[in-house]
Amino acid sequence: MGTLWFWIVALMLTVYAVLDGFDLGVGIVYLWVARSEAERRQAMRSIGPVWDGNEVWLLAAGGTLFFAFPLLYASAFSGFYLPLMMVLWLIILRGVSIELRSHSSDAVWRAFFDGLFCFASVLLAIFFGAALANVVRGVPIGPDGYFFLPLWTNFKTGSNPGILDWYTVLGGLISLTALSLHGAIYLALKTQGNLAARAQQVARWAWMAAALLTAAGVPATIVARPESLKNYTAHPIAFVIPLIGAACIGAIRVTMSRQSGLTCFLCSCGYLASVLIGAATGLFPALLPAVGGQGHDLTIERTISGAYGLHVGLIWWGLGIFLALLYTVIVYGSFRGKVAIEDSEYEHEH
Repeated sequence: MGTLWFWIVALMLTVYAVLDGFDLGVGIVYLWVARSEAERRQAMRSIGPVWDGNEVWLLAAGGTLFFAFPLLYASAFSGFYLPLMMVLWLIILRGVSIELRSHSSDAVWRAFFDGLFCFASVLLAIFFGAALANVVRGVPIGPDGYFFLPLWTNFKTGSNPGILDWYTVLGGLISLTALSLHGAIYLALKTQGNLAARAQQVARWAWMAAALLTAAGVPATIVARPESLKNYTAHPIAFVIPLIGAACIGAIRVTMSRQSGLTCFLCSCGYLASVLIGAATGLFPALLPAVGGQGHDLTIERTISGAYGLHVGLIWWGLGIFLALLYTVIVYGSFRGKVAIEDSEYEHEH
């Protein structure tokens, strides 16, 4: 049951990264690709029906983590208190900017909310990447299962790391470029005209940065935490995961050249999913490894809930996920096709 719940949480976080990743990416590239008011409305409408639903997967993953691995939840929320509060405020600011922009007719306020939307999206992408890098690298966990991390120490990995070091900064940059690529591809798929053309151009530049940084991230991970290769060497079939990721990022470039929008977007989804599944494979059975050879890893066995609760919870989790998937399919099915906002519509409303 522990292994099952480990992969349930990993898959839920992967679904969140793929779905909310593209609307975070839209926010990152928003000010660069959407120049006119009509284009900005078009960009907002491309994520309008789905962005808040995508964030439900983060809440669901957090709830599942709390239910299945309560010690990990308590330890992580204690040790990462400051960055988690910052992430919470950024999520709030991003939602506020999306909602209030549509209710303002003043150009100054709209410009303010546009900037806030982009600012919060950029920082969220960086924070999420740095958070994943902290988990992969490990933290100084004590015998009681808790830890404390300063914002930074000497920017080196080792027995005394901070939240920010060379590896977590690299993780933040990889996340920023990967989600920029994901969002630009989505905009090119869902919009048309000059907005779609600029999104395609941004996607080409983002692809180059994401490919280079991802290639650098593989040896960097081995240096930061050599134990991440243990499961791969013990089970060589696992090397299929990074190979799929490499194939997906290569296919993104090919499909961009061929103007295959949907295929390109699906390849981007595969690239993000392979990165996260690959990281989870390197961690298993640890949920949060300890640094410095302390032997205090928060493993599945150490953090798992009781067997009865896990069996009963699996039934209710299955029902809840079925409803979430059904909602997702209905919304995305109803929202298929390109978004178009004519300039005349904007002029008529004003």
